[in-house]
Amino acid sequence: MVQEKFITAGGYATRIKCYGFDKSADDGRPVLLLLHGYFESLDVWDDFVPALPTLRVITMDIPGHGISEVKGDIHTMEQMAGVVAGVADHMGVDRFWLGGHSMGGYVAAEFLARYAARLEGIIMFHSTPNPDTEAKKEQRLREIKLVEAGKKDLLAATVEKGFAADNRKRLGDVIEDLREQVVLTEEEGVVVLLRGMMQRPDHNETFRKSTVSQLFIMGSKDEYIPLEVSTALREEHPQAGFVYLPASGHMGFVEEPEASSDAILSFINK
Repeated sequence: MVQEKFITAGGYATRIKCYGFDKSADDGRPVLLLLHGYFESLDVWDDFVPALPTLRVITMDIPGHGISEVKGDIHTMEQMAGVVAGVADHMGVDRFWLGGHSMGGYVAAEFLARYAARLEGIIMFHSTPNPDTEAKKEQRLREIKLVEAGKKDLLAATVEKGFAADNRKRLGDVIEDLREQVVLTEEEGVVVLLRGMMQRPDHNETFRKSTVSQLFIMGSKDEYIPLEVSTALREEHPQAGFVYLPASGHMGFVEEPEASSDAILSFINK
């Protein structure tokens, strides 16, 4: 059973999609809530969720992206973590597994910091607990200026960088769909989330001190999180599991969906 609806969560009108939920009964399967990345929406998970048949899955538009609500001048990662809690509350889920892709991982890290008791485990999918470097903050400021100048379409040209070079031709249709998502995303939503990402704290100690099970899934050909960065992260976090997708860039659940689903299911089922 698949349900798609709008709810109010954490004070934001939010679109969610739920797979395998039947309000008449809890069938005992684990619940996984998936958070998309920057310039994505819940739709990015549609082809991947069927590879997780032993789970009940919730996906959502992080407010500011997709067709969820934009409010104020900034959507902090703390506010977005509150939305995640509200989505789980609406679905009657107390404890669950949380996976975040890229920007979604930043929200997941904040959730770990604030609502750890609700987590069975956390999956950082091409994401890190690191804060923005000064160079990254400058890049985000440039993106804000482009968006505010009405040049958001220039950012669509960078979508293919998220895929390993070997996969770009094969996944050309997916890349084109993601470019269209960039164009469709509200300018205000882009700006408020960029500001929120810039202000997020360093959560490395949050992860190191947490007793919540942790998995990092990384792409060996990721241009956004290069192999040397993810390798250093692995050395800094012996408490966490790490899986490397050998043929993936920053979009492993699209580039290597079977290996990605195997990693998630093995982590949850262990």
